[in-house]
Amino acid sequence: MATTFLSLAFRGIINLCSLSPFIFYLDPLLVKAARGDPVSRPPAWMMRQAGRYMAVYRKLAEKHPSFRERSETTDLIVEISLQPWEAFRPDGVIIFSDILTPLPAFGVPFDIEEVRGPVIQSPIRSEDDLKALHPIDLEKLHFVGESLKILRQEVGGHAAVLGFVGAPWTIATYIVEGGTTRTYTTIVSAVRNKCPKTPLVLYINGNGGLLERMKGTGVDVIGLDWTVDMADARKRLGSDISVQGNVDPAYLFSPLSAVTKEIQRVVKCAGPRGHILNLGHGVLVGTPEEAVAHFFDVSKSLNYDGSSQNHSMEESKLLV
Repeated sequence: MATTFLSLAFRGIINLCSLSPFIFYLDPLLVKAARGDPVSRPPAWMMRQAGRYMAVYRKLAEKHPSFRERSETTDLIVEISLQPWEAFRPDGVIIFSDILTPLPAFGVPFDIEEVRGPVIQSPIRSEDDLKALHPIDLEKLHFVGESLKILRQEVGGHAAVLGFVGAPWTIATYIVEGGTTRTYTTIVSAVRNKCPKTPLVLYINGNGGLLERMKGTGVDVIGLDWTVDMADARKRLGSDISVQGNVDPAYLFSPLSAVTKEIQRVVKCAGPRGHILNLGHGVLVGTPEEAVAHFFDVSKSLNYDGSSQNHSMEESKLLV
């Protein structure tokens, strides 16, 4: 079985990914690592791997200047999502979308301006405003499912497909002034009940002081941001849960030799089982495409010593 991710992002707080089964293909490397299965090397993908740092994306954006057009038109979504796949062959292909894409489907119109970012035309600031909302109309989000299906066909079993959408906390912060929620545990439970074999990835930006609490949510993979030391995180989390990350995105502006050393350091600290190689945050605007290509080239050159699969994290061996 191949697998599709569903990424639920909590702006600045949480990024939750679920991996749901898809028929006809063997599980991609990334899915195996998420489940803690033995793998030959750490799979790799990047948050924001499709976007403004790529010249081909900037050229397309000139032709289609509206971000919502690019993120809500099936053909454009697929084309943009596949740009990094065609250039770098990462182990995960994430759908090009936005955290606020669901808003119009339940009655909150918005736009995205180039400088200001998301703009909510009718913020929810009273009880009457809240009552005006309606249950989500999934027909208005048809392009999401259509795009995911096409992406799965395009990449086959060679990579995992990741969905992306804003989760309740993020959406609330945009449509309501103030207030937070901790309902991500409810989301975990809901996915567990509906898809018990679906691995879940939880990412929280600035999560250094929250690792143990994150593990307590019951997810399968903890995404580490770039400020967390991988070795320390492994000691705190133990080897019974997988981790994702966490190369500092700024390293991609360094000489390629430095990028290589940092990738090797992170992978060695993470150990040979249950690690998904990624950045500790999204790809920064202006990142050289050559550095992104090098990141994936190095990731594919890595190879765990077969004997290390049965040893502790401290004894793991990494071959290049």
